[in-house]
Amino acid sequence: MNNYSKQREVILDVIKNNPIHPTAEEIYQLTVKKEPKISKSTVYRNINILVDMKKINKVKMTVGPDRYDYVYKEHSHMICERCGKIFDFYYNFNKDDISKNLKQQLKENIIIDNITIYGICEDCKSKNEKEEF
Repeated sequence: MNNYSKQREVILDVIKNNPIHPTAEEIYQLTVKKEPKISKSTVYRNINILVDMKKINKVKMTVGPDRYDYVYKEHSHMICERCGKIFDFYYNFNKDDISKNLKQQLKENIIIDNITIYGICEDCKSKNEKEEF
């Protein structure tokens, strides 16, 4: 099932070249421009295969559809609580220490795969400041 696929390479290329963290639907819309005969189910199935292969990450959203990110270097995400934009950031979290600490507190085995923080992006802050005047 995970054999080489030209269609999968096109899908991966679409994700690589779109740092906006596209949704599955956006990936499909961009892919169909390059491969007009590709079906939506093929794109969605290959997105899941690429996640399983750890070539891309699924960024789970609290609101709206999940987004996808090409894995080029370990990084974390900041999601704007107002507009939903996702920003990459680099910080060396000691995931083992965090897991041990949480296990002590929660008495559960914890696996930290990805760290996401939430805040308000600069664009939204600027819009808010302008609206106040």
